[in-house]
Amino acid sequence: MSDNCKVTFRKDGNKTTVDAQSGETFLEIAKENDIPMDNACGGNGVCTTCMIKVKDGDVSEMTEKEEMMGLDAEQPDIRLGCQAKAKGDCDVEIAY
Repeated sequence: MSDNCKVTFRKDGNKTTVDAQSGETFLEIAKENDIPMDNACGGNGVCTTCMIKVKDGDVSEMTEKEEMMGLDAEQPDIRLGCQAKAKGDCDVEIAY
């Protein structure tokens, strides 16, 4: 059973906090709440248009797809919104 969490999305100085299910990707959460997040590949982890910066919170481990797209495990705060999952309350900035 999934737990509820709060996710705050930041973009261009605006901040929106929404309720979400722990285990959902940030792209899924954004779509469910009508928060614009680019995703040229449809959330398949093969582009970088849904890039986010994790400012705070509990987020899933980096995926193999993210590493293949050139993301660095040494910088775990830079993630793909379609791959990273909220594991609890989070605060993220949409990069594009």
